[in-house]
Amino acid sequence: DDARKIAASLKRSAEHSHRRKAEPFRSAMSMLNFYINRAGSNLPESRKRVLEKAKDELRVAFGREKED
Repeated sequence: DDARKIAASLKRSAEHSHRRKAEPFRSAMSMLNFYINRAGSNLPESRKRVLEKAKDELRVAFGREKED
């Protein structure tokens, strides 16, 4: 689904980037959060839900547990 595709794309980008300082997971999560925060109130609720789900998919893709 859409969230999984977004997560896979971010994972690929983060792993292939030579410009990052942090590990790929942190870099990918930062990219996603940056996009969500920049779009802000202009983001439709349905899109925001997909992007929030993409965070969980990203954690799964990198084998991370969800932080409380």
